[in-house]
Amino acid sequence: MKLSFYGACQTVTGSNYLLETNKIKLLIDCGLFQGSKAIKAMNYNEFGYRPEEIDYLLLTHAHIDHSGRIPLLYKKGFTGSVLCTKATKGLCEIMLPDSAHIQESNAEYKNRKRKRAGEALLEPLYTMDDAVSCLNSFQGVQYNTVIELSDEIKVRYRDAGHILGSACIEVWVTENDKTTKIIFSGDLGKKNTPIIKDPFQFEETDFLIMESTYGNKFHEFHENSTEKMFYEIEQTLKNKGTVIIPSFAVGRTQEMIYAFNKIESIKEKWNAIKKVPVYVDSPLAISATEVFKQNMDSFDDEAKKYILEGDNPLEFDNLIYTRTTDESKEINFNDSSKIIISSSGMCDAGRIKHHLKHNLWKENNTVLFVGYQAEGTLGRLLVDGAKQVKIFGETIDVRAKIVMIDGFSGHGDRTDLDQFIESFKKKPEKIFLVHGEIDQINGFSQRIDEKFKIQTIIPELGQEFSIGSENQLNKVVGTEGKIRINHDARITLMNYASKLKDKMHDMSEIVSYDIINKLDDDSIKKIISQYKKIDNEVDDLVKILERTSNE
Repeated sequence: MKLSFYGACQTVTGSNYLLETNKIKLLIDCGLFQGSKAIKAMNYNEFGYRPEEIDYLLLTHAHIDHSGRIPLLYKKGFTGSVLCTKATKGLCEIMLPDSAHIQESNAEYKNRKRKRAGEALLEPLYTMDDAVSCLNSFQGVQYNTVIELSDEIKVRYRDAGHILGSACIEVWVTENDKTTKIIFSGDLGKKNTPIIKDPFQFEETDFLIMESTYGNKFHEFHENSTEKMFYEIEQTLKNKGTVIIPSFAVGRTQEMIYAFNKIESIKEKWNAIKKVPVYVDSPLAISATEVFKQNMDSFDDEAKKYILEGDNPLEFDNLIYTRTTDESKEINFNDSSKIIISSSGMCDAGRIKHHLKHNLWKENNTVLFVGYQAEGTLGRLLVDGAKQVKIFGETIDVRAKIVMIDGFSGHGDRTDLDQFIESFKKKPEKIFLVHGEIDQINGFSQRIDEKFKIQTIIPELGQEFSIGSENQLNKVVGTEGKIRINHDARITLMNYASKLKDKMHDMSEIVSYDIINKLDDDSIKKIISQYKKIDNEVDDLVKILERTSNE
């Protein structure tokens, strides 16, 4: 048996793992890489395996960093089945076509420039047809039911408590009369998350592939986070401002709606919030909310209690859903106070960018972040304190108040992850740590070693391991080298190119007529000389790139 890692290695996106025996090949997740331009470019790399040879894809949940490259896998020759929970299937039916629309729109935007420049046109990563066609491969499965994929492999889906339909996946592999159990955690939630059930507690496994998003960080208590959110909103409304909440369309938006719904039962507190419109401005989020309503059997006991009492937890009086572009534009034409919940949650696409463009520069407004912000995203820049950002090519001053509230995260923190490991009566022999930035993984790894005395492995991109008949674990020598070197070098080059482009743009804006008039002649001569030097060096780089592209 061999286990290989092709995504979410020392980063939080692009989840993609391959488990293979002599008879069958299983993929676990096939997600998009998200973040900076350099990270996104990895989506165009070839898969580290032959898609047409994959028998099954086991999907943990619908989030795009876990499902977003399935249409590409299909496009490249995959003909097997995608197994996931019923709710995950329903969410993917709206999320993958939405992702395809983004891919097509991005390619169209880039090609307008390339056409004018006489450059070769780009193909989208995948098309709407690819996304719609791949959905025919999806099969919904029940939680807690053992499924035999072959005479040597069985699987079972357990609730991960992350979003609706999310799952940890148990895999039993029998070779040479020896059965080995492997658990893929997917993204693990935390206890008492609104709407969805708590993560399942396992008793035993031989190997655990475990997410580490917040492996070394504590969250605020959810109740404190809700109080803090409503306090910040009310203060903004008192200042006649608008609150912008970037929110993931699936999971976080529904949690926000649920939180606002509960205000209805509070007679006196947060009165100001009850009187202003709360806009959910995301067609994807609206469609996802409908999927939630169709899967209320998966809700936790508290949400079910609301339903039995005749209160739909995903509706309230001052809630307004906006689907059309005109409705979305109208929100920013109105200067009155409001609350806008819009995607994407990391501000790297979607209508949220328009709302930020119109509201970031107003100092009486607030931007409330309620979810993880990956490196290289607009959301991460704002959370890290950027004074100016570029949106649609325009420089925007950041004068609005920026607030990060991490208690709403759908990922468990270090306490939740420790408890997940602690719940095993028979602890795993080895734990592979994935889906986390390196600072979180390293801290988590050290703690597992000290607290549980379990060996951890932090796989690199493209790394392969063989698992022997007695569960011996051996790294397959030489498998990660070339992929890892190419990965690091490409990321570094693209990051430098992107930073240089931004710096040159900033420099051209600084050199205005007013600035030049303030410089003496000697200073101008020195700057011109430096410009010429930079210009020549950039010309040399361009020649190298052009020569390479024409070979």
